[in-house]
Amino acid sequence: MDRFLGAADSALRTLFAKQRAIRPCPTVPGDSTHLGVGERRRAGALMRVNHVGEVCAQALYTAQALTATDPALRAHYQQAAAHETDHLAWIADRLAELGDRPSLLNPLWYAGAFGLGLLAGRLGDRLSLGFVVETERQVEAHLQSHLERLPAGDHASRAIVVQMKDDEAAHAAQALQAGAAELPAVAKALMRTAAKVMTAAAHYI
Repeated sequence: MDRFLGAADSALRTLFAKQRAIRPCPTVPGDSTHLGVGERRRAGALMRVNHVGEVCAQALYTAQALTATDPALRAHYQQAAAHETDHLAWIADRLAELGDRPSLLNPLWYAGAFGLGLLAGRLGDRLSLGFVVETERQVEAHLQSHLERLPAGDHASRAIVVQMKDDEAAHAAQALQAGAAELPAVAKALMRTAAKVMTAAAHYI
């Protein structure tokens, strides 16, 4: 019961509370950001998509921690979720600086990702870890594409995305070391399709 209450608390805090980062927000010393109206709009849309990704990451890790049978694995998910909380806080603050907002569909994204996390957890710890590896690999590629699309002068957003990318790569490596199993090709393809739908919608809504 305590774990279920903890999962409910995590959902409410992710969706409705102001997140507070443990680590300081990444910056590029000496490089200030100056953006035109169009550049601010483009950066805001991309960072909103990244915020949705972190909302989903919170849901996935919370659900997988809930279903994990190994206490050490549960602690791994909880530590990864703490990193994602930093990401949420950094992006939320950056969105406010850009004069933009998070996705209005965040409760829907959270619910869907939580369901996927429960399903992955029910398949066993090794496949659940494999789900983490594939998710983080896809997120890492997605963040790299955003580094290529963000305005060149948006040093503030780019510094955040670079740190997020490094963190996601570390999560994937840790899951591999913990014994992750390779997911079937069809599962990877379905995950990519779902991610495309989510990012396309979050870009605008």
